Amino acid sequence: MMDGGAESRRIVLHKPEDFAPMRAAGRLAAETLDMIGEHVVPGVTTEELNQICHDFIIAHNAIPAPLNYRGFPKSICTSINHVVCHGIPGEKKLLDGDIVNIDVTVILDGWYGDSSRMYVAGTVNTRAKRLIEVTYESMMRGIAQVKPGNTFGDIGYAIQSYVEAQRFSVVRDFCGHGIGRTFHAPPNVLHFGRKGEGAVLKPGMFFTIEPMVNVGRPEVKVLDDGWTAVTRDRTLSAQFEHMVGVTETGVEIFTLSPKGYTVPPYV
Repeated sequence: MMDGGAESRRIVLHKPEDFAPMRAAGRLAAETLDMIGEHVVPGVTTEELNQICHDFIIAHNAIPAPLNYRGFPKSICTSINHVVCHGIPGEKKLLDGDIVNIDVTVILDGWYGDSSRMYVAGTVNTRAKRLIEVTYESMMRGIAQVKPGNTFGDIGYAIQSYVEAQRFSVVRDFCGHGIGRTFHAPPNVLHFGRKGEGAVLKPGMFFTIEPMVNVGRPEVKVLDDGWTAVTRDRTLSAQFEHMVGVTETGVEIFTLSPKGYTVPPYV
């Protein structure tokens, strides 16, 4: 792995005054995810979930960033069961026991707020419930490594070592990313790695941490629609995503749930 030198020179270091608009954008993303939870029930279509989120975001004077981004046709991503990420909302109805990741990104006053959570339709089985819990915990363990002087490798190692100890696997094909006034920017935030490797964290860095965790093997494939990524072995996959900023002393999570929701069932 590279030492992060070249990439670290390309990472934007935001100013202290940039935290406030990121806080606002992150909060709206989190409020959208808080709002949609009650609608995730057996029988609902992912297109219906998309429309509800779209309307909510527009009503709050923001723009759904995924819509028409590189040709993506919808306002959110809905990734069900073995879909790893970038699932396109459509006419598919959720079934009892389905798990689904809803990924929301808003643009508020020119700043991007990006977050995702897992939801369950109806009654979920024990294995899926455990997968969701491990995925959330792995994200939070990664976030706990965010402070000046640590490296991106420290984040990846914390996530990978925990997930693999639980006998699940971390997806390698997708990663977190820098964010701010642009949707995707350096650095690539890997969810696996070695302690001490990669670019050094500095105050003012804004990025997402969004591990995707599989019950089976880590390999994925992208379907013919050019977006939907699924596990090659058709096993379940889960993901959580927070957007964070490096502070002078540690980390600020911009996308914490205003209602205090962490893992489903959200009550």
